[in-house]
Amino acid sequence: MSQPVADVPQERGLAIGLVLGGLVGLLAAAVLLVERIRLAEDSSYVPTCSINPVLSCGNVMESAQAALLGFPNPILGVAGFPVVVATGAALLAGARLARWYWLGLQAGVTAAFALICWLVFQSIYRIGALCPYCMVVWVVVIPMFVYVTVRNLTTGVLGDAAAGSRLVTGLREWRAPLLFGAYMVVVLLVLERFWSYWSTLV
Repeated sequence: MSQPVADVPQERGLAIGLVLGGLVGLLAAAVLLVERIRLAEDSSYVPTCSINPVLSCGNVMESAQAALLGFPNPILGVAGFPVVVATGAALLAGARLARWYWLGLQAGVTAAFALICWLVFQSIYRIGALCPYCMVVWVVVIPMFVYVTVRNLTTGVLGDAAAGSRLVTGLREWRAPLLFGAYMVVVLLVLERFWSYWSTLV
């Protein structure tokens, strides 16, 4: 397979996005972890992001879904987002990363995207509460997955056949609308599920 050749402006934009998104995600994950530790130490502690019955980090943190692998989910973010930031910084510095690295990053952002999709469903339809800091993580992971995937598809990292397909060309051209659509789906699901509460605020 040929070495992937990326479009320079696209690569720079991706790099900036990875740095900024990674920093925002890391901050949100770190704050979540600190809040979770405080809650574990004092069951009466009210997290700073517990604002009302719907926006309630406490309810989310105390759920089984908040420790999917047996430890608090924010640890995954604290461990993973620095890698994203470092990747973006390396690209900005002019690094040409090997295909195996891009495949590893693809695996990471895909796993993160799958996890937040599951957490979105669990938060809305099972826990019945939303964590503002968690939603910040949702906001940054979705574009990371979309843009890294499109980059890897168009540069041949995921196969030369995929790189030359019309579908991938369309995905590249429509990645921004796809991202907007993903956000709108989440917003509409939240509005619909908690409309009985939101309507009382109008």
